Amino acid sequence: MKIGFIGLGIMGSRMAGNLVKNGYQLKVYNRTKEKADKLIKAGAAWADSPSEAANEVDILFTMLEKPKVVEELALGDSGFLNSMKKDSLWIDSSTVNPSFSEQMAVVAQNKGVRFMDAPVSGSKKPAEDAQLLFLVGGEKSQFEQAKPLFLKMGKDALHIGPAGKGSAMKIMINQLLGQSILAFSESLNLGMAMGIDKKTGMDILLKTPVTAPILDLFRSRIENNEYEPNFPLRHLQKDLHLFTETAYELNQPSPLTNAAKEVYALAKHKNMADLDFTAVFKYLHEKE
Repeated sequence: MKIGFIGLGIMGSRMAGNLVKNGYQLKVYNRTKEKADKLIKAGAAWADSPSEAANEVDILFTMLEKPKVVEELALGDSGFLNSMKKDSLWIDSSTVNPSFSEQMAVVAQNKGVRFMDAPVSGSKKPAEDAQLLFLVGGEKSQFEQAKPLFLKMGKDALHIGPAGKGSAMKIMINQLLGQSILAFSESLNLGMAMGIDKKTGMDILLKTPVTAPILDLFRSRIENNEYEPNFPLRHLQKDLHLFTETAYELNQPSPLTNAAKEVYALAKHKNMADLDFTAVFKYLHEKE
């Protein structure tokens, strides 16, 4: 089986690396070639364009920053959709809005290519350790074909429904993630202003049932003021925007998410865009 992989950032490079480790023949492309160096040394073949990465492959993965980038690399100059063979499978693991995934499914079908959206739950370390959770939208038969690959990169893969439903589930999860860490940060920051020691405040908040259990995984980042990006803040702000954009499309209210999105946007303006998303605490805590 020949596999193409486009997008070798924090997540994509590790996902592709796990496929190479498991003996799959991989052809890779990234707009910055240096990010592919480690994969090439491990045995992956380099493609000079998205079109070349997709040529003659059976399955193509994309793991890109946002819908605009996916569309550009799929349909722009040297776009990969024009070179994919008939009945090959495009799996988009990018975090995008559900309506965009539905649109890409139609575009791919018109070119004789099958499509699935398969975003992941997890960040840098789970991607490195093949512990991601794949959230998949598309036909069940396609899901079964791709599941062995998902399980080389993750701990599980769930078929949510038709095209777009994987993307829908992903923005729901990231909305809760963004809200949870923001609420925690706001509470901890006020506690510190009231004279509660930072460590004590974290100890107690993280033991209470009202705090999301996942936040314990992020404790050391906030406690030690170390915000090396596992999941960049700008990406989470983008995901919150995708949630509010989808809510607008469906005429649904999203007041809390709109407010949270703007807090992350303000943090970006304080040069925190490329820090870990938990740096939202740093934004709230630091004074002018």
